[in-house]
Amino acid sequence: MQPIVLHMDDKHYLERLISEGEHQQQDFKYKVQDAVKLAKSVSAFANTDGGRLLIGVRDDGHMSGVRSEEEIYMMHQAAYRYCRPASSIKFDTYHVEGRTIVVATVPPSDKRPVCAFTDEAHGTPDGAHNEPKSRAYIRIADENIVASPVHLAVWREAQRKTGVMMTYTDTVSKLLAAIGDEHLTLNQIVHRSAIPRPKVITLLARLIRFRVAGWEYRNQQFLFFLEP
Repeated sequence: MQPIVLHMDDKHYLERLISEGEHQQQDFKYKVQDAVKLAKSVSAFANTDGGRLLIGVRDDGHMSGVRSEEEIYMMHQAAYRYCRPASSIKFDTYHVEGRTIVVATVPPSDKRPVCAFTDEAHGTPDGAHNEPKSRAYIRIADENIVASPVHLAVWREAQRKTGVMMTYTDTVSKLLAAIGDEHLTLNQIVHRSAIPRPKVITLLARLIRFRVAGWEYRNQQFLFFLEP
């Protein structure tokens, strides 16, 4: 006897997704007015655990729909032109009661950091005259947060092809003593340790990579600590 396969229609499928609300791996976008802003969400998902954008859905979960082909074009621009390296993003289109909803699925990237061009960018990403500014984002709960310099260093470490040893030099010992049993910002660690900021960033990234240190985001700032 052949098993019965039940196919969920577009409306029920979207309603199920929307019922989850916005979270670490899901974001609602009412409309796409600016590919640069949309690229921030793509960057955040790609640099964290991946996720999906429900485009044409209001913050309250109401399905308003994507209104024009231009918005769909902007979505593609966000993924392929306003993110570097370009994120591998999958677009699925659903139709509910005359409205079009687009679900953009962003997988976690193996080439982090994926950077998004910021609002301060001038010209075009491929322009020869003005090199646009870019930032990497990470996804924390339902927010897109600018990645810290330590995150960037962690990703650089991960991209290295050769192995990296964790040696406990006097500088590392000094850094560990400065952190102690507290949760501190990067600036606090630099001040307490009296180690140059670039060196602190590099060492913190290595300690995080070897799970000697960790981080958390609290009160709109990144705090670093030693693992128990």
